[in-house]
Amino acid sequence: MMLYRNVLNFLRGSVQVEIECACPERVLNLCAVEEIAFWDLQWLSPIALRLRVTRRGWRALREVCTRADAQASRLRERGAPQLLLRLRTRYALLAALALFVFLGAVMSGYLNSDATPRQKYQISVIVYETVPTETILRALEKCGVAVGSQGLKIHQEDVRNRALLELPDVAWLAVNVRGCVAHVQVVERKRPPAVVQESQVCNVVARREGLVTRVQALDGKAVAAPGSVVTEGELLISGVADSERSGLRLLHGMGEVWARTWYDLSVSVPLKTTEKTGEGRKKLHLSLDFGRRRIKFYGKGSITGVDCDKITYYKPFTLPGGLRLPLTLVRERITAWEGSAAERTEQSARQEGEQQLLALLSARLPEGSTVTDTRFAAVRQGDRLTVVLKAECLEQIGQTVTLPETETTQR
Repeated sequence: MMLYRNVLNFLRGSVQVEIECACPERVLNLCAVEEIAFWDLQWLSPIALRLRVTRRGWRALREVCTRADAQASRLRERGAPQLLLRLRTRYALLAALALFVFLGAVMSGYLNSDATPRQKYQISVIVYETVPTETILRALEKCGVAVGSQGLKIHQEDVRNRALLELPDVAWLAVNVRGCVAHVQVVERKRPPAVVQESQVCNVVARREGLVTRVQALDGKAVAAPGSVVTEGELLISGVADSERSGLRLLHGMGEVWARTWYDLSVSVPLKTTEKTGEGRKKLHLSLDFGRRRIKFYGKGSITGVDCDKITYYKPFTLPGGLRLPLTLVRERITAWEGSAAERTEQSARQEGEQQLLALLSARLPEGSTVTDTRFAAVRQGDRLTVVLKAECLEQIGQTVTLPETETTQR
């Protein structure tokens, strides 16, 4: 209530008045009778006081002071009317103030947040577990929620329903627009674990060729034995067991089959490279991102036909208090550089090739595998060096496959 009165008094304007009278209490009683509102009362002496009234109340107070034989002195004014009176001849300041109010009114309807400048979509997202924030932001963009979107035009229920169709891993989503920020709260869908039906007939076959070293059949009949060579797709553990004692049984074949495997990999590494010898022309491109639109302040000319480096800087605009506007200044520094051909040694090229091959081998091996032996070779072919890797590994090669119903029925 007090804040409301202060704002109202500022908009109406107020006058500070000093009153001298033999009986100042009579002036205050007359103000109460005439319903003249006053505040900030200060007693300066037994015959003098100071108070504040509205601009309209100042006219009525002068009549009251005349009737009470009191002397009223107008000290100073404050409030919106006095401020506008001072600014009436300062056209540039008035124009800046009007522009500030206009931008504040317009941009308050656009989404904004405290994300980093490089993030295209600055939406506050609360995620609890595994759904990537980038995936949610892309889905929100398709639904029209991004920096530059007008918050008043966002229908929260419509956005929620459309976003849930784009995000199959999300069970619940809420969008709350507060000021210039859209707060998105997400709850992931709890996917049930894969149910293994023990009644389903399965085989374990070889994922790739190898020399079997160990067979561990948890269920089913082991077909491959240690020391045997198997090819890709060959049966290792059968889900169909037939014996004289128990007859034909259909089982869920499970287990692990470890084997020695071999890999032949190769990469080609260039021996001639281009090294920077000096910098050439430089250009600075300025642009302004307003919401999802970019306004360019440069022409179509650019540095073409040469090698160049480009570094992009983002500087967002903020208001006092840290409120970020949907305006970002983008600076692109483009520097052309001159290069000269250089030839690297075969040793350095071979080291680079070996590192690439080891990384490629590690990516192909399943988890838990080990590399038991590696052998490298290199052959120069023109301006390139071909590096070859022959590796021996120990890995689990068994994979479970389901038998078709027709096959199990025939059995």
